[in-house]
Amino acid sequence: MGAEWQAERQAGRKAGAPPPYRRRRILVLSGLISVLLAAALGAGALVAWIPALVPEFGTGAGTPTPAATPPPSATPTATPSAVPAPEQPAPSVPPDPIAVPLFDRAARSLDDPASLWVVVDKTRPLNPVGYAPTDLVDVPVPHVWSPQLRREASDATVALFAAFAAETGLQLQSQSAYRSFATQVTVYDADVAANGQAFADTSTARPGTSEHQTGLAIDISALPGNCSLDVCFGDTVQGQWLAGNARRFGFLLRYPADKVAITGYAYEPWHFRYIGTELATEMHATGTTTLEEFFGLPAAPGYR
Repeated sequence: MGAEWQAERQAGRKAGAPPPYRRRRILVLSGLISVLLAAALGAGALVAWIPALVPEFGTGAGTPTPAATPPPSATPTATPSAVPAPEQPAPSVPPDPIAVPLFDRAARSLDDPASLWVVVDKTRPLNPVGYAPTDLVDVPVPHVWSPQLRREASDATVALFAAFAAETGLQLQSQSAYRSFATQVTVYDADVAANGQAFADTSTARPGTSEHQTGLAIDISALPGNCSLDVCFGDTVQGQWLAGNARRFGFLLRYPADKVAITGYAYEPWHFRYIGTELATEMHATGTTTLEEFFGLPAAPGYR
């Protein structure tokens, strides 16, 4: 058997046929391939598997083929679902700008003597010169001389005096309020007689040019009296409180110490002019301390 098997092997080599042991391997592998083929057809991976399982198949020379890429899984791999981006709020539409009404400086007359904003100074006498308010009332506050003011100014004075008493525990009193044209003649003449006209013109208005004649001005002092009608009143508790708070009630310190060249009068920390809370608030907000400057009027350092 050995010699015959060797002769048969030699004959096979000469004829180019595969040796018997290879024929047996091929038969076995062919059967295996048939089984695998049936199983792999459903997965579509026959081409990729055959070279990996049978290196010599189809080569005829037994040369191994490169390793094939593993077959893809029949079940597709699920990719992680993307995390949804956070929902962005719709851009908000900016609201329409709110129109802030500008202060109307022409809302009231500066010339009409019955106007709360009338400007009276050395160059702007009352017209008519003998004007007298029609709504004067007695002002129910402590006083030296019984005061009268126009009704609106009187109500504001009462509120101011009450607020001062509540906030400080002290008292105020009225020195002087409304003066008629005739009364102003008497006051001015007395000042001229006592101090000369040049001095009188710095402290007392000539008849027809006094704010007291409008029924909107009041001279205030401490109760009991302390520095009454004197510049030192500005250093008292009463004077300092009035300077900082009179605007809350619609009053203006009419003759500031640093505006003598504008108003024509020396510093009078006791003299307050009612102009209403609207104008007083606006003047404070703009840092303006005289009516002449606020309304763009000429300075009035002296009479024409």
